[in-house]
Amino acid sequence: MGERKVLNKYYPPDFDPSLIPKRTKPKNDQVKVRMMTPMSIRCLSCGEYIYKGKKFNARKETVTGEEYLGIKIFRFYLKCPRCSSEITLKTDPKNSDYVCEMGATRNFEPWREQDKQIEEAKEARKQEEEGDAMKAIENRTMDSKREMDILDALDEIRSLNARQQSVNVDMLLEMHKEERKKEHPENDLTEEEQKELAGVVFKNSSSFIKKLPSSAGDVRFFVLLLLLFCFTSNF
Repeated sequence: MGERKVLNKYYPPDFDPSLIPKRTKPKNDQVKVRMMTPMSIRCLSCGEYIYKGKKFNARKETVTGEEYLGIKIFRFYLKCPRCSSEITLKTDPKNSDYVCEMGATRNFEPWREQDKQIEEAKEARKQEEEGDAMKAIENRTMDSKREMDILDALDEIRSLNARQQSVNVDMLLEMHKEERKKEHPENDLTEEEQKELAGVVFKNSSSFIKKLPSSAGDVRFFVLLLLLFCFTSNF
């Protein structure tokens, strides 16, 4: 078993490494890489949706004759997971993005449309200001006014936050208590004054029942009734 795991190789005495031919690679040699789709796309052959981040075994090559500020552009070859048709993607270093070149279309992305509109507005403003100095001054004035409005709104929010932070809870409770005292002054009376006030109020009401003073005859009659009840209960 040991002879199958020999690490050393035999080199004859007349071995010359310079005579070994060097391997030449083609200029646009393709390399197999493992990659994920940088955006969600749809296959043009079968209509399959391929979501962003799906992994593929792809082939990568350098695009000949295309560069951006000295940065090389690469092309990737994928296969649709449903119909196995070829899809090619290309890097876009100008926009720090990828371009769907062949075999599929990129799905609509709202944020890309917003960025495109912003860039178009900037370009249109730049073209307007190139031939009209008054327009440039007007645009700068509007920008400064907008910045001043934003700063004023920010100062107002800061002052409001500072005012809310300086509010004391105990002070608010005391103010609420004072307001309740003004609305209900009877709550400030003492216990005796409250009893006297209740007696006067209920005495003057229509449902007030006057209690008559008890006499000596009533007391004797009540005692006799009590003794009679006790006597009958024993029997």
